[in-house]
Amino acid sequence: MSITPEEKARVMKEFATKEGDTGSPEVQVAILSSRIATLTEHFKSHKKDNHGRRGLLKMVALRRKLLDYTRSKDEARYQDLIKRLGLRR
Repeated sequence: MSITPEEKARVMKEFATKEGDTGSPEVQVAILSSRIATLTEHFKSHKKDNHGRRGLLKMVALRRKLLDYTRSKDEARYQDLIKRLGLRR
């Protein structure tokens, strides 16, 4: 259900603001988005997995908090991030 180390490394490399960046809000949101997408696919075939669904909701809430933080610090970074991840329509 989680993402593979290769997928995580690819996401970190793509969204890093500098070399070796693993903790910036952009990287954290990108990793959470990847995990959320994986879990969403899991729930399409496992509809009664309510324990896993709770974890998904916690991840979505954490992503929302990180996005709110990014928006409060720098609106341009926030807009760029949601555009790159395709979160808003």
